[in-house]
Amino acid sequence: MIDHRGGLPATARHGTTPQSVVALIDAASGVERELVGAWLADGGITKEFGTDAPVTQLDLDAGAVTTRLVGRRDDPLVVPVRVLWLPPERNGVRRITFADLALMTNPRKPNRLAQHRLRAKSPERHVVLTGAPALLSELRANNPEASALLAKGTAEPFARAIVRAAVVALERAERTVIGDRYKVPRLVAEEILDSPDFLRRLELIADQIGASPHEVYRRAEKGLNELVAAQSRLVSDLFTQAMRPVHASTWKVDSDPSGLAALRDVNRRFPLVFLPSHRSYVDAFVLGDVLARNDFPPNHVIGGANLSFWPMGPIARRTGTVFIRRSFGDDEVYKAVVEEYFAYLLAKRFNLEWYMEGGRTRTGKLRPPRYGLLNYLAAAVRANRIDDVMLVPVSITYERLNELGAIVTEQAGGKKKPEGLTWMARYIRSQQHSAGHVYVRFGEPLSARDRLAAYGDPLTSPPLTIPLHQTEPIPSSRTEAGTVDSEPPEIAELERKAVQRLAFEVAVGINAVTPVTVNALATLALLGVHERALTLGEVRTVLAPVLGYIEKRDLPHGELDALRDEQSLAVVLEQLSLAKVVTVYRGGLEPVYSIEAGAHLEAAFYRNSAVHWFVNRAILELSILAAVESGDTDALNTGWDEAFRLRDLLKFEFFFPDRAEFAEQMVTEMLLVDPEWHSRNREDTLGSDILAKLTASGFMMAHRVLRSFIDAQLVVAERLAAREAGDEIDRKEFIAECVAVGKQMMLQQRLHSPESVSTELFTSALKLADNYGLLETAAQDAVSHRAESVDRRREFAERLRIIGTRIAQAAALDPSNRDAR
Repeated sequence: MIDHRGGLPATARHGTTPQSVVALIDAASGVERELVGAWLADGGITKEFGTDAPVTQLDLDAGAVTTRLVGRRDDPLVVPVRVLWLPPERNGVRRITFADLALMTNPRKPNRLAQHRLRAKSPERHVVLTGAPALLSELRANNPEASALLAKGTAEPFARAIVRAAVVALERAERTVIGDRYKVPRLVAEEILDSPDFLRRLELIADQIGASPHEVYRRAEKGLNELVAAQSRLVSDLFTQAMRPVHASTWKVDSDPSGLAALRDVNRRFPLVFLPSHRSYVDAFVLGDVLARNDFPPNHVIGGANLSFWPMGPIARRTGTVFIRRSFGDDEVYKAVVEEYFAYLLAKRFNLEWYMEGGRTRTGKLRPPRYGLLNYLAAAVRANRIDDVMLVPVSITYERLNELGAIVTEQAGGKKKPEGLTWMARYIRSQQHSAGHVYVRFGEPLSARDRLAAYGDPLTSPPLTIPLHQTEPIPSSRTEAGTVDSEPPEIAELERKAVQRLAFEVAVGINAVTPVTVNALATLALLGVHERALTLGEVRTVLAPVLGYIEKRDLPHGELDALRDEQSLAVVLEQLSLAKVVTVYRGGLEPVYSIEAGAHLEAAFYRNSAVHWFVNRAILELSILAAVESGDTDALNTGWDEAFRLRDLLKFEFFFPDRAEFAEQMVTEMLLVDPEWHSRNREDTLGSDILAKLTASGFMMAHRVLRSFIDAQLVVAERLAAREAGDEIDRKEFIAECVAVGKQMMLQQRLHSPESVSTELFTSALKLADNYGLLETAAQDAVSHRAESVDRRREFAERLRIIGTRIAQAAALDPSNRDAR
């Protein structure tokens, strides 16, 4: 109805005393009708709303409303009424459990026999609930288009609008009793299909594709029924109860109460879009459980249709999962349905959740974002469908991940196993081993409207939009006449860049709250020594200066104190040994630890969850080595040039700020190495003594952090240089070739570690080469062009070999390697 705040009598709310009241009764049984009737006879309306006006009872049904309410000439106060049934209270919480199902009825919707029993024996289990009321004149004002049709003799649209408003008002009233975690949408498809704007859009699409309006309407109806998440409170309770043990027995969930409290306050004013990192299939369960325990409404989780298999799909849809086709093709109707449903959920302030990376990370670090769904969100903001929406970066970080074997197989070129019942059973079984902590952290929420405007988005949109034929669509414009007009290229480009920069800022926000875990540092230490095992004491020696670095920078972290004590560190390494990531040899004087043979990709996955915190340090080391090696009189500029070149080489792997901010960050890194750097003469700032200061810092990072990425780039560069410039490149075949040749280079010890032989790293390296124009095919008759293209590919490969040499120098300077020699 109208979102009045409770507590005021009807006369105070509306300024005048209503002459009559219509009680719209939502009752599913005779027992519920009797309970509502007794409540009305006992003066429920008078007590609730302070009016003695006569009450007419009317079923909450579009037919009854059409015949008995919408045509009334007086102005009754319309009050929706419903009986709310409650589960039994357990430990102060009313939530359905599997034990309740022994009675063969839903405690929130008990059958008639159960209702009779509950009314007699447990009267505290039901509440007669009223939604916020509205005068009939207010309902007409709130639905002008339906009211206009009423004036022309068509009453059904207005009646359906009243029914929807009553249902929404009752849902809001219910949440004041049962909590926000049970906020669920009702009558979504019906409301969207009744929207005049959406119907006009479907007519325009029918004209565009040459189909009948009726056919397009039916396709839209089918798409909505396929798309809309039909949330169920019963299924939500039971699914949460069933899935919680799957991860509760595996991880100890560590969330951020203060961050959640701040988000709850923001959520009272704006819808939230949670954008988590994606490392596991269990991410949505972990985040959903954290939010449910803190009384957040359930998110609508946007997921791929590959997970819609039975029985997972039907259950997930009833807990808020929205399954979207992976490819829309040229289906303009489906695109329109997705965009409208997306805007509808945001306009109704339902919280959303999706994974910007498009799938689980294969390397452990954040993948580049995809922009498709953000484009829909931006379109809703531009069209003023919503005032604003707050984007919430979420980091979900696991100390250990039991499903890692399958991820590694895919990285090494293996095929991804299709999801299904067998896959699900195997997945659940794999989660039964303890895996330490999972850290859930929430970044600073970002205003979509403010950030888009700051990034140059014009934030203007015509009243009607239809997506362009793009995989990741940015809406196009329409004129009033309904013909399709492409946006001016400069406007489309501004919108595209604004969305990309917004996605980038979200990714940076995720990284900013991602903690350094014990396993990230343990694998960082062991991956940094080449084919060598370390004693406990040596592992502690490697980690001690890194822990000091983390403290100086005040980086977010897990329980890192376990790495300072030998006994606790031994436990960490033993756990990694049980996970078959670390191997322990006990046959000598004391145990020694190394990466398990064939487990380098698994170890790199853990290390890479925190690797972004050490990238600038690694770039600084290589820049210093380049400056010292050059012998230039202006070594400082040489160092800066190298830093910016490395930033450019790694831009498809990590999220770097603009050049100015990056320069500030590099200065901060230098001051950690040499606190007196600012006071030195320009000629002395990068002299040979700086190498001594690097060594004195106790650790080097370049070989631990960057080697695998540079080695993967080298494989791609050499395979490109070996090809004729005029050859077309099939990317899938090329990546497979890189995997095969990379394995050979490993056997020849031209690559340092198996972690470099990764389809994920080769794919990023190929994107980099494309960005440098190295994939362009020269015409067969353009001899000079072909020669130039081959030269540029060879120069690229040589540049990477030089960087590889400097990484080897950094490894040699690392105290742990130097002490071993």
